[in-house]
Amino acid sequence: MGELGKLLVLVGIFLTVLGTLMIFLPKLNIPLGNLPGDIKIEKDNFTFYFPIVSSLLISLVLTVIINVLISIFGKH
Repeated sequence: MGELGKLLVLVGIFLTVLGTLMIFLPKLNIPLGNLPGDIKIEKDNFTFYFPIVSSLLISLVLTVIINVLISIFGKH
């Protein structure tokens, strides 16, 4: 039961951080989604948008955060 409690705490922390970022990120004018390398193709009535660089950056940040949390909570 202790492991389930730790998992629920981690999920709660993750959701809190994610919600906070969703509130304050637009106010910081960080150009996620408009970085150099993000693909945007506009035609007459068609728009294709793939934020590859933004996705890679978010993935890198989340990987570092998750590894830090695992190293902190993974030790017994």
